[in-house]
Amino acid sequence: MEQSIRNYLIVTGGYWAFTITDGAIRMLVVLYFHLLGYSPFEVAMLFLFYEFFGIVTNLVGGWLGARIGLNLTMNIGMAMQVVALAMLTVPDAWLSVAYVMAAQALSGIAKDLNKMSAKASVKIIAGNDGNSKLFKWVAVLTGSKNALKGGGFFVGAVLLEWVGFRGALAVLAGTLFAVLIITAVMLPSGVGKMKSKPKFTQVFSKVPAINWLSASRFFLFGSRDVWFVVALPVFLVEVTGWSITAVGTFMAFWVIGYGFVQASAPKLISRSHHGQGPGAGAARLWAFILALFPAGIVLAMQQGWPTETVLVSGLILFGIAFAINSAVHSYLILAYSDHDKVSMNVGFYYMPNAGGRLAGTVLSGLVYQMQGLEACLWLSSGFVLIAALLSFGLPQLQETN
Repeated sequence: MEQSIRNYLIVTGGYWAFTITDGAIRMLVVLYFHLLGYSPFEVAMLFLFYEFFGIVTNLVGGWLGARIGLNLTMNIGMAMQVVALAMLTVPDAWLSVAYVMAAQALSGIAKDLNKMSAKASVKIIAGNDGNSKLFKWVAVLTGSKNALKGGGFFVGAVLLEWVGFRGALAVLAGTLFAVLIITAVMLPSGVGKMKSKPKFTQVFSKVPAINWLSASRFFLFGSRDVWFVVALPVFLVEVTGWSITAVGTFMAFWVIGYGFVQASAPKLISRSHHGQGPGAGAARLWAFILALFPAGIVLAMQQGWPTETVLVSGLILFGIAFAINSAVHSYLILAYSDHDKVSMNVGFYYMPNAGGRLAGTVLSGLVYQMQGLEACLWLSSGFVLIAALLSFGLPQLQETN
């Protein structure tokens, strides 16, 4: 038991450090290239390869983790992120769209290798001690990660103003490299490695529950990124006149709060599940609740309510409901997976997760540039409704002690 907790803490610590750099680089790229004069759609396109290669990485990463071990795939992800950060420290003249997209592609591969490895490791480390423990551990890992990603937004915005774009990247790269060395030394080898070498064709799930959940996940995460990635920060700077630090701080606190709610999800909804993890009904219920908020924000703004007040309060409520949705999904993918195939199932599941982020990111820039923030919010509500309808295909879980 002590060894399991030690390994869980090492995995979580490495995931935390990586997540801060991931949030920071996202904020740095959005704000810095907006200041350089890029349009919202051009800024969104900088993340095209980041999300696209995340899809590919999740497909291949789970299979790779099953063959060489999740500890290795996690460390490979950290090393690639260090390289991606270093690539962006070149002079402005070198920072063409194609070059930045290539650096972001590397960062996308790194992020999804790290995330898949960390989350799949929780299933292995938790063992067979019941769904309740698994729900708590994965909720804490995912929730704390999102809280720190919000911290990364803040760190990125502050470093951009304090030490500049390149100075910020250098600080982040050096810190992550130090964490990489520590986790490589302390984490045992072979975590999640299958005894028999799986074939690549085995990465495609044949479990209906995982396929339905993956499809729902695509639209769930698309619903967030369609307004969050480009539309919101650009709107706050251009329309409301917020400073860069103010935008970074708000988005940081939003994600931090979202992460805390996600980590607290087992306590918030445990009474309705009698000590067991949530099931398919919870996924449906919370998706329908979530769909109300983007539409409500638009309707309130159209009624002439104060824009900033409606937007900030509405997105806080959206964040709470989204956090519970995400926690339920993150638990269900592990609960539906067998121990031997968990890394491949998690990798397959996060492939549409990355696809949803890709669609949301591109649409965030395109729809905002053509129709504005309200259109992005309507699209968000529609995406959540589709996620809710797809979750009707999810089976109930069998209870374990």
